[in-house]
Amino acid sequence: MTIGCFAIFEPFSSLSHQLRRIAELGFKHADVTDNQDGSSLGLEYGFVASASLDANPMDVRRLFRDAGLTPTSYCAHANLLDPPAPWHYSTPQILKAILQAHVMGIRHVITTEGDPKTDFGRSLSRAEKLFAIRERLHEPLRLAADLGITLLLEPHGELTDSIDGLEAILEACGSPEHLAINLDTGNSWLGGADPVAMTRHFGSRIEHVHWKDLPREMEAQRGKLHGCGFATIPLGCGVIDIPGVYRELRRAGFKGHTTLEVAGQDNVLASARYLRRLNSRGISIA
Repeated sequence: MTIGCFAIFEPFSSLSHQLRRIAELGFKHADVTDNQDGSSLGLEYGFVASASLDANPMDVRRLFRDAGLTPTSYCAHANLLDPPAPWHYSTPQILKAILQAHVMGIRHVITTEGDPKTDFGRSLSRAEKLFAIRERLHEPLRLAADLGITLLLEPHGELTDSIDGLEAILEACGSPEHLAINLDTGNSWLGGADPVAMTRHFGSRIEHVHWKDLPREMEAQRGKLHGCGFATIPLGCGVIDIPGVYRELRRAGFKGHTTLEVAGQDNVLASARYLRRLNSRGISIA
């Protein structure tokens, strides 16, 4: 198992700066986190750590290489429940992320359904939501299969935050081998699931992990809030059973990449130390 970082480490700085800082802390892996179509003012002037989905993917790859890092996943967290529109991150952006990942040599593209932001999306029945997700992932899954990419579903919405919801999406999409799970320890717990049970249930279908621990004060929001970007405390200091998740990953034979979704340099380093201490009980950590 490897431990990497989200490439949004310090605010108001470029992607190349973020990657250099991650490497300076001793990490060898990171993911392509924020991205968008075309360009943006922040990207052009170097105060957002974003990658353009329309850029030469080898330029992005060179940013990682120059920092001494290996990119392990390409984030394409989407809105799959609202009506398609140019301002919604959806099927077109997932397709571009798959193409970028392929050229960069990345095997995993991570997506999710997200929270609907329109009355239309919020009014959908469960069956309609499953159909919308199936329809919007159809072409991305075809492209992923052709390019040898695995699309990973992350808990970050009403359906993906539960075991039965993830199972329903997998079944609706035909359960192809190139559709798997990115476990998010924080999001799954926050959405009301048991991360340990989710890890045990999906086992070898988990191909990437996002690590978060969350404070007891967030229990009041459990089952009401679907996903949070970062943990503000180190692993092992909150209410999530990180050792339990780790044990289940070991039982499933997990040897893949993982990412710390933790804010603050001290918290990131403490979280990495925590995972390395768990190493004495199982999986080899790089």
